[in-house]
Amino acid sequence: MDAYRRYYVPCHAGWVGPTVLLCIYGFCSMMRPIEPFVTVFLTGTYKNLTTEQVTSQVIPVWTYSRAVLLVPVLLITDFLRYKPVIVLQSLTYVTAFLLILVGSGVHSAQLAFFFYSIAMAADVAYFSYIYSVVPPSYYQRVTGYVRAAILLGYAAGASLAQLLVSFGVPLYYLAVMTLISVSIALITSCFLPMPKTSLFFNEAYSVDQTKSSVDVNNSESWDFWVKSVTAAKYAGMMFRTLILDCKKCYSSMAVLFFCIWAATGRCGFYQVSSYVQVLWVYIQPNNFTAYNGGVDAISTLSGAAASVAVGHVSLEWSVWGELVLGGFTLLIAGALFLMDLTGNIWISYTFFFLFKTVYMPLTTICTFQIAKKLNRRRYALVFGLNSFVGTVLQSVLTAVVINTNRGLNLRVTDASNPLILFQFIIYASYFAAISLLFTVRGVYTVFHMKAARRSETTTCSPGSSHSPKTC
Repeated sequence: MDAYRRYYVPCHAGWVGPTVLLCIYGFCSMMRPIEPFVTVFLTGTYKNLTTEQVTSQVIPVWTYSRAVLLVPVLLITDFLRYKPVIVLQSLTYVTAFLLILVGSGVHSAQLAFFFYSIAMAADVAYFSYIYSVVPPSYYQRVTGYVRAAILLGYAAGASLAQLLVSFGVPLYYLAVMTLISVSIALITSCFLPMPKTSLFFNEAYSVDQTKSSVDVNNSESWDFWVKSVTAAKYAGMMFRTLILDCKKCYSSMAVLFFCIWAATGRCGFYQVSSYVQVLWVYIQPNNFTAYNGGVDAISTLSGAAASVAVGHVSLEWSVWGELVLGGFTLLIAGALFLMDLTGNIWISYTFFFLFKTVYMPLTTICTFQIAKKLNRRRYALVFGLNSFVGTVLQSVLTAVVINTNRGLNLRVTDASNPLILFQFIIYASYFAAISLLFTVRGVYTVFHMKAARRSETTTCSPGSSHSPKTC
């Protein structure tokens, strides 16, 4: 046992051990071969659900549940110091795919998507954990490793799915492989070291507890009362800090607009990704040898490469960033319009590839522009709030477009009337509206910045009455 400890502790004491474990966890939790074909699996002979049931009863459960769960998970993640939430995430992944594999009926599928929503809401723990166990000097390197592991896991799962489906392997075995992969992630999460401190919540609570236990009598009831009062005061202090931090973060118009795109873009991306398989089922029904997995894998890798390329683009993002977002968001809207109007599966695949390839670098631009202007302590808060706003918007969009009782109840497509406003036309219009907003804002920013610089140049020109210090 002593020999084991001598070997095990140094690995966790540095940055290598936690990073390796987190990369293994990220790869295995994201390698889910059944996902590119989950709609086909649910509507096929395995589960015998109708496309209408999957569209209006099953998938919306994931959207609504995630909107409800995101705030509680965000609040407890830092307080619990990340690891318990990561373990919960892997456990809910296992439960979700176990239900998809062995369950039957609409209620079983809804329960599976509910557990899946818990896992997705817990993503904030995964992305925050690494910064609490490694020194700041390794942040950039570790972030690259972790994100690479996630993308490789997703691409590997989609590629494996496509390869097996092309060789006629039943989808049931893809579900089994997915369950095995997330089970390995669950085992790996148990070996992650527990962070000693959190990023946002400091140790004031524990210090107050220690002082209280020293100063008061040994009476258990009195000690419990003091601890309760201390906890209540600490909770109030932290909520006030959260409100003040939110006010500081969103007081900058530049940060605010990048956050708006991050939230609205996330909403549209997940809405399209959730229902694109349903669209493909309508375009090419009963096509077991579809290339959903291949398209998903290639578009993920292409988007990742584009995101890396954006990091090396030499551009004054504070001036041109909003205009870039507006222009490329219009490209996304056009891709979605054409994806829905075409009756050819290969053209639809091509435009989905374009959609995903363009979206990923745009969200990368928003991420590093927001991060540049924020204190490190506020990263989890702002990114968590952006995710929450995006999820709430997604819930509203789902209620309006999908809900069978009160919404528009628009079908994904209808071969008998291709000119009607279909579901993906709504999504395309949504991105077109975002594009218009950011194009107008981008043009204003460019002219405003240029006017400010001309004014500054004129003020500081030779012969002006201003002193050099003023200039």
